[in-house]
Amino acid sequence: MKFPFINNNLILKITSLNSLVVGFRLLISLLVQNLLAQYTGQAGIAKVGQIRNLSNILMSLSSFGVFNGVVKYISQYKKNAEGLIKLFSTVYVLSGLATLILSLFMFFAANKLSIWLFFNEDFSSVFKLLAVTTPFIAMNRIFNAVISGISAYKINAKIEIIWYSLASSLLLISLYYYNIDGVLLAIAITPAIQFLVLAFIFGNTLKEYIKFNQLSFKAPMLKVLLGFTLISFVATVCSNFVEINFRNLISDRISENEAGIWTAMSSISKIYMQFLITIFSIYILPKYAEINFSEGFKREVKTLYKTLLPLVVVGMIMVYFLKEILILTIYNDAFIGMAILFKWQLMADFIRFIANILSFKFLAKNQVKCFVLTQLLGLISYYFLGRLLINSFHVEGLLIGLLFSNLLYFAVVLFILRKELFGKNIPI
Repeated sequence: MKFPFINNNLILKITSLNSLVVGFRLLISLLVQNLLAQYTGQAGIAKVGQIRNLSNILMSLSSFGVFNGVVKYISQYKKNAEGLIKLFSTVYVLSGLATLILSLFMFFAANKLSIWLFFNEDFSSVFKLLAVTTPFIAMNRIFNAVISGISAYKINAKIEIIWYSLASSLLLISLYYYNIDGVLLAIAITPAIQFLVLAFIFGNTLKEYIKFNQLSFKAPMLKVLLGFTLISFVATVCSNFVEINFRNLISDRISENEAGIWTAMSSISKIYMQFLITIFSIYILPKYAEINFSEGFKREVKTLYKTLLPLVVVGMIMVYFLKEILILTIYNDAFIGMAILFKWQLMADFIRFIANILSFKFLAKNQVKCFVLTQLLGLISYYFLGRLLINSFHVEGLLIGLLFSNLLYFAVVLFILRKELFGKNIPI
């Protein structure tokens, strides 16, 4: 059955297809999370959270944080072969050096990393394996940026479904035979699986944009991409570092089980927020990059809010009223204490969503100072509010701190963009 109102609206078209992908990943994730809870308990969920946060940090650092830069410039240089060679030569140099340094560090610092994340050296082999797969993490990130830059959302959907299925199967097999040790090793291997799937499906199209035989060991676009490196460091590296710090803090002051409950709440949040994150990179960033005047920006923001807000509100209301069913379905009754966290998490996520629709303009227009300032303000306020409120409200205090930090973030973004949103038509 065809729906003309969807076919004629690119945002809804991408959202509807992406929702199918997210729905599929949701079903797989439900099964994975449930079995993790059954086999490893709350403490196991906390350990998985630690290694996934570290993987996110590696994803940013190994690609030198140029994901959004590649998305922006490939959308501009689609028909400019010389521009594409300069872009990917620079990416090749930056990512190659970053990957080499990270791989060596991960391998030789494996014991110390294991103590930092897990309080013992039992999992040092996981970090040595991550050292080997770090190049795949970098290539996945860069190639996914190409997919986003050319808005190849159908290819993205196919890749996501296949690699996520294979990676989840490996994780479940490892869980069954080797418990939490196997799970952490499976997560470390996952980047290689994703790369093989991506290369098989997207390889021929990728060659149209990246002329590998013409790349040189030069960095002609170093200056413009360094801004995106700083952006990624703040948005990804710092935010994941804060999560690791909070998880260690909960384990130290309360218990590792409570850290697992907080991690489980974050996991549910990331599941329902996933389709929104993809919309930002595949549609919003390339679209904003093409807009040159504030009137066009205002129209696009109104369209996005009008199209997406009703879906987000309805979805979040459903999640709230079904929270206990979700907890018992995804996890088990040992996690039921998580129910009180939902209202704070959902409100914080909603505020963040409406703020990010505005703040992605900073990324699209390479306004590094504005992006870094607002991100740092949000992270720093979250870090200190969380550490302060955990003393009185325990784990719930972290979510209260997240809500108030997101409100502050939204207010500052709105203030910075006041002329573009409420003033006369000006170049942007």
